[in-house]
Amino acid sequence: MKYEDFEGCGLKKALDMISGKWTPPILYFLFNNQDIRFNDLWREIPRISKKVLAERLKHLENVDLISKRKVDSFPVEVYYSLSEKGKSLGDILSVLDKFGSK
Repeated sequence: MKYEDFEGCGLKKALDMISGKWTPPILYFLFNNQDIRFNDLWREIPRISKKVLAERLKHLENVDLISKRKVDSFPVEVYYSLSEKGKSLGDILSVLDKFGSK
């Protein structure tokens, strides 16, 4: 097997989508909350800066794991939730949780 083969494989693509220090806790809270506002999510994850949270949410939105919904109000309300693709991670993350617990 060549490195070029790994670069194009689905495993690498999947791991790139969910990698990063803050992505697992973000996904955890999105799995446990249907819709959550930015500030509520920020309060749930100690020590994450608003800048990093915004960057991670943008990444997860770009790879279609989460959806962002804006409500026209003053101020504008923004809600985040898992996309259908994101919801499909549930079984995989459950297996990883069991693996990590052993």
